[in-house]
Amino acid sequence: MIKSMTGYGKAEFETGNKKITVELKTLNSKQLDINSRIPALYREKDLVIRKELNEKLVRGKMDFSLYLENLGTESNSAINENIVTAYYRQLSTIHEKLGLPVSEQIMESIMRLPDTVKTVYEELDEKEWETIHAQILKVIDLVDQFRTQEGVALEKDIRSNIHEIMQLLEQVEPHEKQRLENVKSRITDGLNELKMNGGYDQNRFEQELIYYMEKLDINEEKVRLINHCHYFLETMQSSEAAGKKLGFIAQEIGREINTLGSKANESNIQRIVVQMKDSLERIKEQMLNIL
Repeated sequence: MIKSMTGYGKAEFETGNKKITVELKTLNSKQLDINSRIPALYREKDLVIRKELNEKLVRGKMDFSLYLENLGTESNSAINENIVTAYYRQLSTIHEKLGLPVSEQIMESIMRLPDTVKTVYEELDEKEWETIHAQILKVIDLVDQFRTQEGVALEKDIRSNIHEIMQLLEQVEPHEKQRLENVKSRITDGLNELKMNGGYDQNRFEQELIYYMEKLDINEEKVRLINHCHYFLETMQSSEAAGKKLGFIAQEIGREINTLGSKANESNIQRIVVQMKDSLERIKEQMLNIL
């Protein structure tokens, strides 16, 4: 079963006096690309989160966000009384020296000065983190489920195109006999047009014709193409992430189709090859989003 690299999951919950929102969005990417936005309080757990994302989701561009809203009355910011007092004394002294009155507006000026407000950093509560971590794992599972559902639709479309390629390959056979007759006829007509004195060596002509026919033989390409298609379908059933492997198999399918086209020398077969390429192109577009 294949999975898409596109997914989305979100969880909102409260713990203590905090409301926390965990959100994860994934898109297709050749490699693992994680962009995380986490409050400073939980920054030390960033590597833990990245490890979980890597193990569970494997690959893709991932935007992970953890938002924190304080529901209580406490604040991490506090007025630095010592600094404010020192500023007030200094400014009052300057006002007296200049003969200026000391008004209430002096406090507005003081609070804009550096270090008047200090930040008290909260320590991480491990029990609180256990709750958050459980919710993060839940969101990752939601994204994985989303990817699985998207993968079902992708698989259906890709299977349809693979079967179409195999059906088109069956349509090649009726044109093969006529193709060889056409080649033989063109060579014979070309020799007759030369009007060679004494004609030509029939045995030599047949040897050259056999050699030419062998070069145009497409049986090997047909066998390899059908084998690649069956291998592609088998690989899609793998329980592991097989997107890259499927990409390699699709390249081999394309190589055989191209060789088939270059050897065709028959308009009907060439039209069939164009249809095969169209089906393969649709597969490649879907492959960009397969895990």
